[in-house]
Amino acid sequence: MKISLSYRGLPAHNGFAQLVTRYCGKMEKLLASYNPDLVQCHAAIELHPKKKEYVLSLNLVLPTATLHAINTAKDAHSTVRVAFAELQSQLKKHKGKLRHDHEWRQRGEAPAV
Repeated sequence: MKISLSYRGLPAHNGFAQLVTRYCGKMEKLLASYNPDLVQCHAAIELHPKKKEYVLSLNLVLPTATLHAINTAKDAHSTVRVAFAELQSQLKKHKGKLRHDHEWRQRGEAPAV
């Protein structure tokens, strides 16, 4: 997976880069079916000085789709954690659609998340 980071309103921070890389590594299991050269993750972190909160925008570019998640929080770690959780749920839903899980579900069975 190719990872690119951009910073707006704050200097480049190595701890943020490590945090994003760690969460991208956790998503590698879900992305095993894709060629790693074709998967790209773009993360942009922005600091709003008046509100003192971080805004993280994530774009995951796959050969079959582009997924997007945005989150706002007071600290950088919770912003990254929640945004990647949203992106992971979108990825699971997208892979379910590609497998046509909705066609194979039994009557009365709860939908997969």
